[in-house]
Amino acid sequence: MRPAGAGCVPVGHRGDPYVCRENTLPSIGSAVRAGAGAVEIDVRLTRDGVPVLLHDATLKRLWGQDRPLSGLTADEVRQLTDGGVPTLREALAHTGSTRLLIDLPDAAAAPATVAQVRESGAGDRVYYCGALAALHAVRRADPDAEIALTWTTLAPPRPALLAALRPRWLNYRFGLVSHELVARHHADGLLVSAWTADTRRSMSRLLRAGVDAITTNRVGALAALVRMSPLGHDR
Repeated sequence: MRPAGAGCVPVGHRGDPYVCRENTLPSIGSAVRAGAGAVEIDVRLTRDGVPVLLHDATLKRLWGQDRPLSGLTADEVRQLTDGGVPTLREALAHTGSTRLLIDLPDAAAAPATVAQVRESGAGDRVYYCGALAALHAVRRADPDAEIALTWTTLAPPRPALLAALRPRWLNYRFGLVSHELVARHHADGLLVSAWTADTRRSMSRLLRAGVDAITTNRVGALAALVRMSPLGHDR
């Protein structure tokens, strides 16, 4: 586990979506080749309870099929997308030792997702973000899971919430992050991540603020900045 302030990890948002279609194996591979230290993926459940990589509730935006994922079996999803939507099992096998940040848009997917991560022996390289209900479900399913508590306000998380979830990270919308906020959380022993920063100006500001990870759609550009920055991996 990285100590606070030990450099910034570039996190590919749904892989490398400006190069390959998001939440696919090619997109994940492209992000890793571009310099991602971790890759964020979204996981939902098919009708028959299989965790697959998809951000939206339907296949319409990415795959041109106006069908809800919750109404389709894993086999039907495979047929409708020509195998383009990977299962979580496939993604875990495909990524080797790469860190994965699993975003859970639907809390109902948490138990099966945690179980698949455990079955795949990937618990030490997976961490979780998403809606509060999903993170509570993750914590119930795995007392040792690494959690990035997604936060969208400058009001600090309540002590009771921190005690219940025991997050390792606070995961902020990038516009909220300042050097003072990062320093305060580091003093409390927490890591700070920011999402989703896509301009060099925003990335550079976050690096100067001392964040521990940045999620971006332009992971190659961020990785280059991190390599050049005295606040990045090479310091």
